[in-house]
Amino acid sequence: MSEEFSIGFLPLVDAALPILAHEEGFARAEGLSLRLVKDVSWATVQDRLLYGQTDAAHMVAPLAIATTLGRGRPAQPLSVPFVLGLNGNAITLRSDLAARVSPQGQLGDPALVGAALRAVVEERVAAGKLLRFGVVHRYSSHNYMLRYWLSACGIRPDKDVEIATVPPPFCADALEAGEVDGICVGEPWNSVAVERGAGTIVLATAQIWRRGVEKVLAMREPVLEERRAEVEALVRALRRAAQHFVDPAALGEHARILARPEYLGGNAELIERALADRLLLHRGDKLIHFPDFMFQYREAANFPWVSQAQWLYSQMARWEGMAVTQEDAARAGRVFRPDVYRAALLGTDEPLPGASSKVEGSLNQITAVSTQQGNMILEDNRFFDGRIFDPLDVTGYVADLP
Repeated sequence: MSEEFSIGFLPLVDAALPILAHEEGFARAEGLSLRLVKDVSWATVQDRLLYGQTDAAHMVAPLAIATTLGRGRPAQPLSVPFVLGLNGNAITLRSDLAARVSPQGQLGDPALVGAALRAVVEERVAAGKLLRFGVVHRYSSHNYMLRYWLSACGIRPDKDVEIATVPPPFCADALEAGEVDGICVGEPWNSVAVERGAGTIVLATAQIWRRGVEKVLAMREPVLEERRAEVEALVRALRRAAQHFVDPAALGEHARILARPEYLGGNAELIERALADRLLLHRGDKLIHFPDFMFQYREAANFPWVSQAQWLYSQMARWEGMAVTQEDAARAGRVFRPDVYRAALLGTDEPLPGASSKVEGSLNQITAVSTQQGNMILEDNRFFDGRIFDPLDVTGYVADLP
């Protein structure tokens, strides 16, 4: 008899791994039966998880940390034993705005696009009509990536521009309706906006932080401890789904599965583009290829690095005016559970890093790293402004940010 795991998700391409683990039989091979529960907002995904209507969730990584630290609601400890992917988001602007700040037919340089946008922002501030950006949740990597980029370019979030919350399935609608001037969202919703002629993609978030953590598998900590063996089985099933996800021969099949009404309910062609790292930046243009736009496997992409959780905490503290404490940094780091990931995959052919934390943004070339098991290389993981994040000095890092 299979053990059932219910998993909440939003209709985004990076919900692919739980969906494929179910549809391709990887969960069944581990003795699990997955029940996938579709929602329309991260707030609802969070509520279902916390009130026990789901066992686990496809979740924006910062929300797992905020929930554990009690930001916005009473604290409930969550655990993340698996990262579902890195990046996969883009910044899409109204096309008239994009034409002023970004080169046509290609993704711009983040610093140059930011400098041009700053000039527009200054005009709007002087006119008393601020630009407004939509992000998918207050506690989302989209919010923190957008803020990181803007502030590094001399634009002050919440003072020079407004940032509002728009659930992912409504981001293209909000841009088309003129409620926002730009959106930072995952696929396929940037492409939906482009196809409607509502906007132009100007940046991928992978240009802001090359290996930025994005969605995770989150669950209540007591559920993980009570169902530890099943959680480890789920990690193995998701790892096999990730391996299969990046198989070029399977892209069309995966896109058709994800496009079904019970999952994304969208256009299979748009979904396949995202899977293949191809983007249509502006309606009528040619597709461009941006390698590793989405990053679901290789280089320990699924490994829950404690340092990535602590970088997210640093941004949470920065933008909420929280005092940075070693205690909270440690609590944030403990949300990510490399110990569970290691236990699940020890003895398999999956490479396991030798460390559970690293200096983020420090690599600009292919680098071999020490491992517990197998061989592993890590590639470019830089932030666009050249800063690095040392998890041993969170306080100093935040104090030095603009």
